[in-house]
Amino acid sequence: MQMLKYQIALACLSFLGYTAFSQEEAVQPTPAPETITITAATPAETVAETPTALTEEAPAERAKTEDELKEELIANAPNLSDRARSALRAASHDMSYRFLLGYLNLQEHHAFDGHTALEHARMKARFLPPSNGMPCPDCGEIVWNRNKDEIPAWTRHYTGDKEQYSRFPIPLSIYASEEEGMTLWQKLCHRVEVDNFNLAATLIFLFAILHTFMAPKFQALAHKLEHNHKQKLKQEKFRILHPEQRVPVSFTSTLCHFLGEVEVVFGLWIIPFALVCNSYYSMEDFLLYIDHDTSFTEPLFVAVVMVIASSRPIYRLAENTLKFGASLGNGTPAAWWLSVLCIAPLLGSFITEPAAMTLAAILLGKKFYQLKPCDSLKYATIALLFVNVSVGGTLTHFAAPPIVMVAGKWDWGMGHMFLHFGWKAIVGIVLANVIYFMIFRKEFARLAEVQRINSAYDSAVPTSWEDRQDIIPVWVYITSILFLAWTVYFAHHPACFIGGFMFFLGFTMATPQYQNAFSIKVPMLVAFFLAGLLIMGGVQGWWMQPMLQALSELGATVTMGVASILTAFNDNASVTFLASTVPNLQEEIKYAIVAGAVTGGGLTVIANAPNPAGQAILGKYFKSGISALKLFLWAFLPTTIMFLFFILIR
Repeated sequence: MQMLKYQIALACLSFLGYTAFSQEEAVQPTPAPETITITAATPAETVAETPTALTEEAPAERAKTEDELKEELIANAPNLSDRARSALRAASHDMSYRFLLGYLNLQEHHAFDGHTALEHARMKARFLPPSNGMPCPDCGEIVWNRNKDEIPAWTRHYTGDKEQYSRFPIPLSIYASEEEGMTLWQKLCHRVEVDNFNLAATLIFLFAILHTFMAPKFQALAHKLEHNHKQKLKQEKFRILHPEQRVPVSFTSTLCHFLGEVEVVFGLWIIPFALVCNSYYSMEDFLLYIDHDTSFTEPLFVAVVMVIASSRPIYRLAENTLKFGASLGNGTPAAWWLSVLCIAPLLGSFITEPAAMTLAAILLGKKFYQLKPCDSLKYATIALLFVNVSVGGTLTHFAAPPIVMVAGKWDWGMGHMFLHFGWKAIVGIVLANVIYFMIFRKEFARLAEVQRINSAYDSAVPTSWEDRQDIIPVWVYITSILFLAWTVYFAHHPACFIGGFMFFLGFTMATPQYQNAFSIKVPMLVAFFLAGLLIMGGVQGWWMQPMLQALSELGATVTMGVASILTAFNDNASVTFLASTVPNLQEEIKYAIVAGAVTGGGLTVIANAPNPAGQAILGKYFKSGISALKLFLWAFLPTTIMFLFFILIR
């Protein structure tokens, strides 16, 4: 009886509500355009302009309410099961008519097209799921497309690339609505006014760059403090009284040595960067930026490929390959120098630049730097190596990061790369090497004499284990090559190349007689350096993008020059990526930006991702570390040569 009373009361209320509703003035529908722009608050991937397959024309005899139009749309939707139609009707309560119409016509398959989720899976068809918070047509439960804690701060509608979970940096497209007609300086001031975080983050980045130039000063100070500390211990007549007792070290000297390690500079400056992020936004935003918005695939790849490329089978294979070029000059230091600097950088177009840099640096260390050339030739060599590797990756479209960033978007294939960049890079590399060889020909003659004396001495003493020349079986060579090829092929899939790396470590343990001991320290430091560079470099687009936009009005020559300068203070892949986001660039401007980015890739250690690997391997041959200023000065001539080749020969 109680239930019957409730049912009677509910019926009365429904009748009264229907009577009141029928007396209201009907809502006039908006005429339907040929295309529908969905403006409802939905995930950005469901917002699009789509042609209408289902019309929203209302009958001429009377105007229908929006609810009636939606009901008619649902009733006429083809191939819907009763459950799907009921779920769609429930979901439509929170949809406008336009959004519902656009949803049903957005693509061929969607949640309410009459197929179940299992049928979609069986057909292997991509389908649009129900909107967030809407019922599932299969089970009737509410669908939550994302976890509440992972809702992005900026959807693809604003970023144009991928969802951004941190509130910073503000997507570049947001600024555009108020910047029409502004000059470059006005745009930069406007973006700082909108968000002071932009300026603060760039200042931190600038301090980190200045720190890299000051690193040799810290190293020299560390050596001085360490010497003073040892003299003090000697004066105090310090004695070790226990076998496990350690000699005390100077904390100040150790701290200065740490500050002088270029590989830790950007990682160190992440600490003040995090404090700035927390001050302007929140620590949660900083963590979201690290966890979701920054990809550390490249640092991981560089670390893995450095270890594999430095393994004894790969090194011996590269050595035997380059020995042919060195044999043309009787294996002298100059012959090895020319062979490595001419051939190894070109391998970056096939086995990636970090692998080519690793092999070239190891070979130069053993065949050239061990002979102790003069400081000028040391800097000239590493400067040539950095510039050559940067431009040597332009023969193909799939290996060098600055090329990969634009090749797909601009439809640049291998033929395009070789005809417009590759052959010029080859000629420019050879010319720059020959010029430096002529400058240092007397020093090379001295090194040849040093090599002759060392060879005579070495023949009288046993060869070190690492330099042994025993035969490595073919199957070991092939397996090592396959590991390297696997890593290169899956360079953008860390789960795959790290998994392969685990198998590689097992392989080296199973073949110790054919391997040399390798250190994980240097690759990890390089990865740490690149990770810090990515974190801080990822928030520099606010000033780099408008600068690249302004370049298109200044001509190809100025564009290429400014792109080279920008590259010196940021990774060249970042420069080309931001260029790919600028719409309607002319072909000559595209060419100039990419040419400038690869040309300037040897000016500083941060200009190209493989440079830290080369510096980490060859840094031990420089007494007080590698001076960033001297590196820049010695890299200027080969950079200018490549600049002239790219700009004068179109």
